[in-house]
Amino acid sequence: MKKIILNIFLLVLLGTGLQAQEIKWMTMNEALEAQEKKPKKIFMDAYTDWCGPCKMLDKNTFSNKDVAAYINKHYYPVKFNAEGTEQIQYQDQIFSNPDYDPNRRGRNSQHEFARAMKISAYPSLVFFDEQGNLIGPIPGYRTPHQLELFLKLFLKEDYKKITTPEAFKAYSEDFENEFKAAN
Repeated sequence: MKKIILNIFLLVLLGTGLQAQEIKWMTMNEALEAQEKKPKKIFMDAYTDWCGPCKMLDKNTFSNKDVAAYINKHYYPVKFNAEGTEQIQYQDQIFSNPDYDPNRRGRNSQHEFARAMKISAYPSLVFFDEQGNLIGPIPGYRTPHQLELFLKLFLKEDYKKITTPEAFKAYSEDFENEFKAAN
């Protein structure tokens, strides 16, 4: 009887928040639709299946509970395979990947939407304003602390005040991290 009660207690405990926080990913079309009901910036992870740093980003950065909580609260998070087949309706255009080859291993053709955003490296972290307008991509892997800087820079619109590399360097040096490095 004690074992049964203990097992029930553990199941209830696990179900009430001790689980790792996860980002609630959506498609770009879902995010744009959500913006119509409640304006909010979009944060996009543009990845490919063959990209090692993309997998590290998922494992090391997006699994961080502070990162996940912040993104879920302040952004519509989008997971976008930049070599995938998803059809995206964006600003009165439809973007697809007509040259995608399902039999090809490794690299495939780049999605038209990735080209339109001028993505040249994977992963790329892409930010959009509350109306769905592209702010810009940030190429490369980021740790939770590095990502925190960009998440807050774009959310608070501080990027509009930064016009030189020197200004960004000063902003970065003055930035105080609040996210825990690992959790």
